Amino acid sequence: MKTLKKEKFIVDAKGRKKAVVLDIRDYEEMLEDIEDLKIIAERENEPTRPLEEVEKRLKKLGLL
Repeated sequence: MKTLKKEKFIVDAKGRKKAVVLDIRDYEEMLEDIEDLKIIAERENEPTRPLEEVEKRLKKLGLL
């Protein structure tokens, strides 16, 4: 996750922040990050496999 580049704030008459305007790329990256976090949370209790097992399988499939 990277730092936002050009966020701008919309403020009320007293200078209090009420909304934010983001670069479309930043917005899309934020949406993607949120979706990734959702998937991680959904898979939190799924069983895991040792790295060695995954590497062996990927090599067998020619993907590593």
